[in-house]
Amino acid sequence: MELQEYNYRFDELEVSTDIIEKFMGYEPGNSPEPIPQMIDEVLTIAQDYCDIKGGYVIQNDVDINREDKILQINGTAFDIKKIITNQLRKMDDIALFVCTAGAGIGNYSKELMHDGDFIKGYIADVVGSEIVESAMDKIQNDLEQHLETKGLHITDRYSPGYCGWSVGEQHKLFSFFPDNFCGITLTPSSLMQPIKSVSGVIGIGLDVRRKGYVCNMCDMVNCIYREKRHTKRADRC
Repeated sequence: MELQEYNYRFDELEVSTDIIEKFMGYEPGNSPEPIPQMIDEVLTIAQDYCDIKGGYVIQNDVDINREDKILQINGTAFDIKKIITNQLRKMDDIALFVCTAGAGIGNYSKELMHDGDFIKGYIADVVGSEIVESAMDKIQNDLEQHLETKGLHITDRYSPGYCGWSVGEQHKLFSFFPDNFCGITLTPSSLMQPIKSVSGVIGIGLDVRRKGYVCNMCDMVNCIYREKRHTKRADRC
């Protein structure tokens, strides 16, 4: 088992006004006033609300039952469904990951909403999502570079709640990490706290590749990552 942990400052991440505008449905640089000013204000304030942490653990005892669409990790079964099974089928090992922006940015968004500042609250919510995704991008890139020195490759990352994989399996996933790892806990209904957190798996092997997410393979209509598939980062299904 190989456990790796990361901490980031906000200014180490790629979270910009252009990215937030794109996620909100505007062409970068063309959102109407006062949206750009509000985004800039939230991005400035967000630096004081972040506690950005993440990490991964690599497991070698893995197997996929392609007929039943079941991923076995050290004897623990995950019902990952067809799409993720197809993307992980050639892996030899697997990295389980978690990452969080911390509680502050989510609480800031809630405070704005409670005070009736709904647009700015929504922007803060989007910024929180982008913070954790950007941090996880950095962790995934670091993992990829580390494995390349060994001649290995990685897949894209996949999370409970997407591509048919039930969010209810979060407790199984978190059982591979120390308690309160990176300050993230789970509610009884499997929701992560802080709310601006992500978790999931990344396949590792000689014959796997990081292809970028193909949204037309997924039947999740309201997936937020569909809004991001044309940004400069590779996006999820």
